[in-house]
Amino acid sequence: MTEKDESPGCCGTEPASQDMNCCKVDAIITIDGRGQVVLPKEVRDKAGVKAGDKFAVISCQSEGKVCCIALVKADDFDEIVKGMLGPMMKEILQ
Repeated sequence: MTEKDESPGCCGTEPASQDMNCCKVDAIITIDGRGQVVLPKEVRDKAGVKAGDKFAVISCQSEGKVCCIALVKADDFDEIVKGMLGPMMKEILQ
């Protein structure tokens, strides 16, 4: 039997798989003719986003079509990847 992942979810203290109420719609945005978007000021302020911040763009597919696109701050994404790969690499190198 494997151990449960007890890492906190993105929005709360519960494991990510159990904390599904943390996500909500903050804004509806429009893609312009050049494929650019503007994050509303309220969203930027709430998320602590400032000019020059970098994001990983994550997409999910369903039936061969992208159905969901998420932005994750690059610094946070880096930590997520380290958290996932670190233990695996440690095990492989032992």
